[in-house]
Amino acid sequence: MENLALSLQLLVVGMLTVFAILLIVIYGSKALITIVNQVAPEGESTRKQKMAVQTSAAILAPEPSTPQSASIDAATMEVLQQAVAQLTKGKGRILQATKV
Repeated sequence: MENLALSLQLLVVGMLTVFAILLIVIYGSKALITIVNQVAPEGESTRKQKMAVQTSAAILAPEPSTPQSASIDAATMEVLQQAVAQLTKGKGRILQATKV
């Protein structure tokens, strides 16, 4: 009986230790993320610079008069339809495909 009580005590102490360490890791990583985001918020400045470049490029570039979309030839469309039919067991189909 003494061995059973000792094993249960060891089990509880071990599980509580693991739980405490996991809590320390979770809250420590949250604190580290918060500190790093306050010290070096690089994401926003990079995003703003990209937006400024895209905006200025859009102002300087002339707008295309008609959108150009190249359609796929009949043979390629047939191959794509067969592949989709085989993969979806006849339930899927392609309505439209354009070359990017």
